[in-house]
Amino acid sequence: MTIGASAGVITFINTRDPETARAFYGETLGFRFVADDGFAHVFDLNGTTLRITKIDNHVAQGHPVLGWMVEDIEGTIRRLVARGVTMTIYPGLGQDELGIWTAPDGKAKVAFFNDPDGNALSLTSV
Repeated sequence: MTIGASAGVITFINTRDPETARAFYGETLGFRFVADDGFAHVFDLNGTTLRITKIDNHVAQGHPVLGWMVEDIEGTIRRLVARGVTMTIYPGLGQDELGIWTAPDGKAKVAFFNDPDGNALSLTSV
């Protein structure tokens, strides 16, 4: 038996500070808060469940752990920056002034930013 195409997706983010993470994912990014089940803050990411779990000694990794496909990457970045988000510029990656990296074939555009715990997040547009 496999998981199959009908299984829903749940994603997880770790945090040292659940209330700051709740404000960031809810107020700054605009996702709907669903519940605090005593172990995690739960959000609806447009049909995908996000569980933000408190881990006291959490250390963010250096790679994206969650990302979104967006239609208008430039406009999305401008709206995030207006809400206080800083885009991540990686030395040598060749990003533009908004922080957008363009794939060699010219189709995919990707930008990066961090949540308050330093978890790397991304935006992609094709």
